Amino acid sequence: MRTKEFLGKHNIPYLSRNVNSDEGALEELLALGPKQLPVVSKNGKWVNGQSLKPVADLVGIDLGEVKHLPPAELARRIDLVIEGAARFFRQFPEANLGDQLPGRPRSLAQLTWHLFNVVDAFLEHERGIPLVNDAYNRLPPAGATRAEILAYGEDVRARFAAWWATAKTRSDWSQPAKVYYGGVAVHEFLERTTWHAGQHSRQLMWALADKYRIEPERPFGPQMWQGLPMPEQVWDS
Repeated sequence: MRTKEFLGKHNIPYLSRNVNSDEGALEELLALGPKQLPVVSKNGKWVNGQSLKPVADLVGIDLGEVKHLPPAELARRIDLVIEGAARFFRQFPEANLGDQLPGRPRSLAQLTWHLFNVVDAFLEHERGIPLVNDAYNRLPPAGATRAEILAYGEDVRARFAAWWATAKTRSDWSQPAKVYYGGVAVHEFLERTTWHAGQHSRQLMWALADKYRIEPERPFGPQMWQGLPMPEQVWDS
C-alpha cells in the first residue's frame, strides 16, 4: 500500500497484481525471479518494494535528501506503539479475536502477534540474526490466548527497552542492515520497524472503532506519525 501511494503521488502509472486473488499474478512473479513480496517491476527488471529508494531508482523518481527521525525518537515511539497495541487488543471482545481483517487472511489475534513480532525481528537482527522474509510471516501458537499474546508483547517491550539502554550510546547508525530487501542502514531499519508496527496499531484502532463500534482507549493522534513515511490509508483499497 505504501509503495502504491508513493507511485501515485509521483504520477507513475502502475498495474497492481495481488497474488492471492489475481489469476496468473503468482506465475508472473515467479517468472521474474523473486520469491518475496512486494515487488515492483518494469521492463523485466524488478526491485523489492519494501524500500522506496530502489523503487524510485527503477521508475526515475528523484527523492532528493531523505530525512529520518533520530533513533531516540524512533525508540520512544516503538515503546508507545507496543504499549498502545496491548491496550487496544484488551478492548476486543473475547469472542471476536479470531475474526478476519481486510487485505489478507489474518485475524485480530494474528495481527497483534505480528505487530509485536515486527519489533522482535528487529531485536533478532541486533543479536546478529539477519532479517529474512519469513521473519514477518510468523503466527502465534495454535490456540494462543489473549493473555499469552499480551505476555509476548510485554516480553518484546521489555527486551526492546533493554536493547535501547545500550544502543542509545551508539554513534554510528549508518552501518548496513542485514535485511532481505537490502540497501538500507540500521537507522532506516529502525525507522521501518517504527512505522510498520505503527501502521498495524492504526489498524487495531480502526477495527475497534469502525468494525466493533468501540472507542479506542487513549487512541494515537496524527502527531504520533509525524516525520514517519507512513501510508496515508489504514487498509489497502
